[in-house]
Amino acid sequence: MEKVTSKDATKIAYDRTGAGPALILVLGALNSRKSGARLAKLLAARFTVISYDRRGRGSSTDTAPYSAQREVEDIAALIGAVGEPVFLYGHSSGAALALEAAMKLRKKIGKLAIYEVPYTLDKKARKAANEYDKTLKKLLAAGRKADAVALFVRSVGVSDKQIHAMKRMPMWKGLEKLAPTLAYDSQVLGEGHALPAARLSHISIPTLVMHGSAGAPFMRDVAREISEAIPQAQLRTLARQTHGVSPKVLAPVLEEFFL
Repeated sequence: MEKVTSKDATKIAYDRTGAGPALILVLGALNSRKSGARLAKLLAARFTVISYDRRGRGSSTDTAPYSAQREVEDIAALIGAVGEPVFLYGHSSGAALALEAAMKLRKKIGKLAIYEVPYTLDKKARKAANEYDKTLKKLLAAGRKADAVALFVRSVGVSDKQIHAMKRMPMWKGLEKLAPTLAYDSQVLGEGHALPAARLSHISIPTLVMHGSAGAPFMRDVAREISEAIPQAQLRTLARQTHGVSPKVLAPVLEEFFL
């Protein structure tokens, strides 16, 4: 494990694996750098893969108040440590952060790949996202971390029966520790988690926009709209994949795109 200091003095922990062009993995909600270990191993023959703990997670520290811009600064600090330009891969809400980085860091990033950003496309979905955000903040303010985690996993389609089973697993305590960062992921996605098509049009680097054929239909629609908003984007469907994309399926696609 290595650490780099971000602009606001937050310490960002990361693992460096492999050799070749630098590729930073930006993961989503309730993930730490360990979540990217399998993908990093598969890519290590062709890339120097950077798996990092986003602020407030794992071995990284945190600094209040939170803002998405500070997370972009964390990525900038990582780029400063490994050298630019880098390739960037983002998953889920981590993909929303990767898009923000691409808009703001520009030439520091050579190519960008994203998988299933959970943006909203209509008024009903935006209203639900705002209600989720409001409830999440209330639960976290009251110290109800377990309920906050349950709210999130329920929002992504996990049943109450499955949540009850998850609470009996050893991993649940780890998820509770990460609960405060759920508010960060919601903020990265923006007001109502609305797809920012106009802003995405300013991304000028080659971008691979992916979704799974076995996932939620709205993810397909979001991926299509993102690919239409970014000038140099290409859209790709990964067969038989859900939101939890298989590293074995994803790795060769990333390798082909980045190289």
